[in-house]
Amino acid sequence: MRTLSAMILNTLEWGAGDRTAVLIHGMMGDSRSWWEIGPVLAERGYRVIAVDLPGHGRSPRHPDGDLESFAAAVLQSVTAGPALAMGHSLGGSVLAAAVSRLRPERAVYVETPFGPGRVHLDAAAFAAELEEARAARTVENLRRDRSWWSEQDVAVEAEAAKLFDVATTVSLHAGRVGGPDNTPPLVAPSLVIRADPSRYISQEAGETMRARGFEVRSVAGAGHSVWYGMHTEFMAALDGWA
Repeated sequence: MRTLSAMILNTLEWGAGDRTAVLIHGMMGDSRSWWEIGPVLAERGYRVIAVDLPGHGRSPRHPDGDLESFAAAVLQSVTAGPALAMGHSLGGSVLAAAVSRLRPERAVYVETPFGPGRVHLDAAAFAAELEEARAARTVENLRRDRSWWSEQDVAVEAEAAKLFDVATTVSLHAGRVGGPDNTPPLVAPSLVIRADPSRYISQEAGETMRARGFEVRSVAGAGHSVWYGMHTEFMAALDGWA
């Protein structure tokens, strides 16, 4: 494991309830990705803590990090035993790596692909791909390509892209080359939320997760950031879980 000494992540909080919810964003996002979900959970009695992962938002860069060090940073930054832990995409992979030690009462994985690590990663090509994606994630492009997003969704994601550190994510993914299956253990009741259709969790993969004991729910017509532009439908998918 490659760790920074006592890395404490930047966090964004809503509410002051006696139950805690931990939210972990996806790649190239940050804690503000939950700007609409956090306040709703706070209204339901949660103290909501959303983290900025290493190399994202206002957290430190970690250009020699791996999945375990990302998980360790989350564990150092929030209190164990939350009522709810939810991770989106990359954040779901980090939650999966941390879940046995975080010990949430319920876990939710949003659009998180599980399975073995990549067979091969060309670090230079991946870095170039990420740089191109980051440069293209502008307000103008997001408005055009994700017309169902709100103006706040667009603004949050464009700003997060400016703060995103490519080297940190390249190192993280390099550590997954040939790695083991990252499907999380069922240490708590666990829900998978997928878009329908989804580029990341096929119907077949969803059935595999269901056979392993996960509840799987789909949000028809959603994008990868399922709640953007589909807030009501996303909260309906969380019904009974948050």
